[in-house]
Amino acid sequence: MARTPVLDLILLQTFARIVDTGGFTAAGEELHLAQSTVSAHLARLEDLVGYRLLRRDRNSVEPTPTGERLLAHARRMLRQNALAWQELHEDQLAGRIRLGVPDDYVGFLPEVLGEFELRYPAVQLEVHCGLSVELIEQVQSGSLDLAVVTRQPSSPGGKVLRREPLVWAGAVDHDIADRTPLPLALSRRGVCVFREQALAALDSAGREWRIAYTGSSLSTIVAAVRAGLAVTALTPSMLADGVQVLDESAGLPALPRIEIAVHFGQGRPSEPARELYAMLQERIGNIV
Repeated sequence: MARTPVLDLILLQTFARIVDTGGFTAAGEELHLAQSTVSAHLARLEDLVGYRLLRRDRNSVEPTPTGERLLAHARRMLRQNALAWQELHEDQLAGRIRLGVPDDYVGFLPEVLGEFELRYPAVQLEVHCGLSVELIEQVQSGSLDLAVVTRQPSSPGGKVLRREPLVWAGAVDHDIADRTPLPLALSRRGVCVFREQALAALDSAGREWRIAYTGSSLSTIVAAVRAGLAVTALTPSMLADGVQVLDESAGLPALPRIEIAVHFGQGRPSEPARELYAMLQERIGNIV
């Protein structure tokens, strides 16, 4: 029986850093490697697996579909390597993390945060909820160590953690998508990119609309939609009981994907913050 080739952790680390930093130069700076060495590492890894792993142009570096699959394994392997060293050297992670998250992300974050606290009981995790625009300001001011937010046009930085399609959602038992003007349940102006994208799509399609309900949180907007008062724009991970995706038969314009990003405070992130970020990448990162 043929022996399975062994993946080199150093090559995998370089590959992951290229993706995370968005380029060969930035990856080299983080790893203290020359750009030529970074390129050589990627070439060796692609030769080993027999597939092209990255798509490159002047402005971006993106994983190929095969690269995405390998990246998920690479993150797990690198993380397991770090955990092995911690256990062998009895180097218990400790400290404090002040994490900001929007209320909208309650659907997929608690399980990850619970796993993090079980794995690192000496780390004090403080979770602060708020609007994405407010959380970014708090990270920049130093009152938060990192924040998981919906990327805003006015604050395009951060590291992309997840991309999701934006979809129209309406009540399961109410058909109001054909009303004119279309009643909408949205956040107030200036605080949510979902609102901007939804209105821009409707205006581009020439569809009349009106704001029927303005909410300050996902739960209040979903309640209005569930009651049949309006439709809204959400990501599939935010759907709740009584609310469904409206398909093409509803006659509503297509919506773009949105990006969920992690913003870090000034300076080098603490080790606990880096570990939390790694776990978020491993558990909920699905960059496609």
